[in-house]
Amino acid sequence: MLSILIYVLAALAEIGGCFAFWAWLRMDRSPLWLVPGCLSLALFAWLLTRVDADEAGRAYAAYGGIYITCALLWLWQAEGVRPDRWDLAGAALCLLGAGVILFAPHRA
Repeated sequence: MLSILIYVLAALAEIGGCFAFWAWLRMDRSPLWLVPGCLSLALFAWLLTRVDADEAGRAYAAYGGIYITCALLWLWQAEGVRPDRWDLAGAALCLLGAGVILFAPHRA
């Protein structure tokens, strides 16, 4: 369960950091947005190293499903666009895949 919490926090940090760049380049915000954006992206990278996984690739792959779900929540909460049934179905598939990667008994 701790891994899932870390993944959620990492996703929020990554989305927030990337949004800072989006705001600067696409919404004509101040370049000062890059300071918290870079800090947020560094936090994201650090958080991914805290996941209990022996291989980085598996940690990143499992993270993908969590990231997609958090991105859709961002779409809804921060941008005011409610995800449709296709968004939700896609996120469910991704979470299922992430669960398989994260919790399957992998060979050593």
